[in-house]
Amino acid sequence: MTFMTFVQQGLAKLKNDLRGQDLIEYALMAGFVAVTAGAIMPSVASSISTIFSSVASVMTQAASQS
Repeated sequence: MTFMTFVQQGLAKLKNDLRGQDLIEYALMAGFVAVTAGAIMPSVASSISTIFSSVASVMTQAASQS
């Protein structure tokens, strides 16, 4: 099997794999709600910023472990 065949088969599998789709949709919706809440209630904006910073650092740590 050539490298290009391997890559093409892998991309075909990813295209048909929908397991993470719901999680991404919920994360986008939560982000939209958080941004809207921050725009409507400026006092909440700093708390939202802190939460997103915490999530970003956890995601960075998780990515560096794999």
